Amino acid sequence: MTEIKINTPFIKLDQLIKFAGISYDGAEAKEMIKSGCVTVNSEEETRRGRKLYAGDIVIVDLDEEKFELKVV
Repeated sequence: MTEIKINTPFIKLDQLIKFAGISYDGAEAKEMIKSGCVTVNSEEETRRGRKLYAGDIVIVDLDEEKFELKVV
């Protein structure tokens, strides 16, 4: 699991996916989220603007790779 340190009270889901280097840009992050391959705290999440706080766990399960992120 990769820990992603934020210096703000929260980060939006699409921004986290871009910041972690999983997507090249916001459009790609949006498509990942809309396609249903992203979960937040074990629940599928389709809202790209979902606010994430320290302790949240995000899993991006792509066909070829799976990324596990923890917001700290």
